[in-house]
Amino acid sequence: MHGYTSNKEDHLRRLRRIEGQVRGLQRMIENDEYCIDVLTQISAATRALQSVSLNLLDEHLKHCVSQAITEGGTTADEKIAEATNAIARLVRS
Repeated sequence: MHGYTSNKEDHLRRLRRIEGQVRGLQRMIENDEYCIDVLTQISAATRALQSVSLNLLDEHLKHCVSQAITEGGTTADEKIAEATNAIARLVRS
């Protein structure tokens, strides 16, 4: 089981909403909407994705990483390195 499993439906609901936002962005471009309005909506979609990412990261740390630490050994080191790399990717994006 993954750390997000207990909140899977919430994540899916949020991702569907973001998908709708992206489709709305496509329509805005097709309809030649004002640039700033499009950029504002892109910013909102980006923030929504970042929010989902942070929630998934939090659940990963609380579930997968803490479980690996409890088990100890190289698995713990691998999970910590994996989480660190994920955080680095999120910070760069």
